[in-house]
Amino acid sequence: MEEIKFYYGENIPLELHKVRVVQKLHLVPIERRLKALEEGGFNTFRLTTKDVFLDMLTDSGTNAMSDNQIAAMMQADDAYAGSQSFFKLQKAVEDVLGKKYFLPVHQGRAAENILCHAYIRKGNLIPMNYHFTTTMAHITQYGGRVTELLYDEGFNVDSDYPFKGNMHIEKLEETIKTHGAENIPFIRVEASTNLIGGQPFSIQNLREVRAIADKYNIRLVLDASLLGENAYLIHLREEEFKNCSLGEIIKTMTDLADIVYFSARKLSSSRGGGICTNDHEIYRELEPLIPLFEGFLTYGGISVREIEAMAVGLYETLDETMIRQSPDFIAYLVKSLDDHGVPMVKPAGVLGAHVNAMEICKHIPQNEYPAGALAAALFLVSGIRGMERGTLSNQRDEDGNETLANMELVRLAVPRRVFTLSQIKYVVDRMTWLYENRELIGGLRFVYEPPVLRFFMGGLEPVSDWPQKLMAKFKADFGDSL
Repeated sequence: MEEIKFYYGENIPLELHKVRVVQKLHLVPIERRLKALEEGGFNTFRLTTKDVFLDMLTDSGTNAMSDNQIAAMMQADDAYAGSQSFFKLQKAVEDVLGKKYFLPVHQGRAAENILCHAYIRKGNLIPMNYHFTTTMAHITQYGGRVTELLYDEGFNVDSDYPFKGNMHIEKLEETIKTHGAENIPFIRVEASTNLIGGQPFSIQNLREVRAIADKYNIRLVLDASLLGENAYLIHLREEEFKNCSLGEIIKTMTDLADIVYFSARKLSSSRGGGICTNDHEIYRELEPLIPLFEGFLTYGGISVREIEAMAVGLYETLDETMIRQSPDFIAYLVKSLDDHGVPMVKPAGVLGAHVNAMEICKHIPQNEYPAGALAAALFLVSGIRGMERGTLSNQRDEDGNETLANMELVRLAVPRRVFTLSQIKYVVDRMTWLYENRELIGGLRFVYEPPVLRFFMGGLEPVSDWPQKLMAKFKADFGDSL
């Protein structure tokens, strides 16, 4: 689809949908926002939505459903086994992802658990372009380890390299030779690497990974949770595919993988997830684990109403006007903040706009969680809930030492068809003000630290009275404004 240009004024992303159902938002006073942070342990995951104005924590399960998805939910077949709703979903998986065999699971991390249970043994190594938090947790839970094989451009925040999610091919082969193919049950590639700014990989790179996998007879697993957006950026950035449809690009990617798994909370704007393959042997290996961990084979722990919505959502993944809305809004947000001098991950990726907390809060040591502190500070001055993606999201090593992250980012998620442009401009205004007052932000320390996935439930506190000083500056500049 060609870009829509404006003859007068600035070129802005144009919504190709209309809003028919609305949900009221509340912007509470800054004093209440500080109290909410204190109650939630300065962890944005622990904030309640009654205190949140713009919820940019994640795009997982927060994308807006279409009218057709909501209508489909009324047609659900509520059978425990043999539900016709499942067979609609199975057909959608084959039509869109090109995989014949499908196993439903209740969400993406459940798929990771199934795959790790089936294939990972103590001492195994999983090469990947970059880890995701739940992926690493499941792999290590089963005794495995991960190795991340990005090219140097992937860690360069200011690089305009279009495919920072590419896997380093030479390092991949070197890793296999060093550790032995027999110790590598699968290679994992994530469609739009979450933790480095939602950055895509190219199909050429995926082809090269496939060639290495074939050479050493290793399975290739594709995390397709953000497959539609990765396909859209391939359409924009990879010359070979500039005239291809999203459907053609998606099937080109999935055809290269032995196993495709996904979170439907991202891929199809519904709840649930799945594992799919064209290999009958793989299907038989995984099939018994679904009733054990998830539910019967025709519902997999998912509400059948969500199964109906998932089927429709998969077909809508082929609609460029739906897929492009979030990446276009993200690109607008990244450019607007960059124009104001706010350090951002570039080029704009998917999921959300990623703010470079390592640069903004370079006065805060990494073991005081600069990205977590920036996320808390942004909520304090705006009511915007973002997500820390840095050292706080890492897990400690086996000796209990901090594992410092390669990047310290705050993700401002932009779910599909949720925010208006005026709300995006509010984000630009408040984030720019916070950047100009960044020296007032201080660090955080744990007061409650869970042993696994600590960023979800952990409680923290400020290392000083910096939140009160930041609030005082806000009130001096904004007066009685919220």
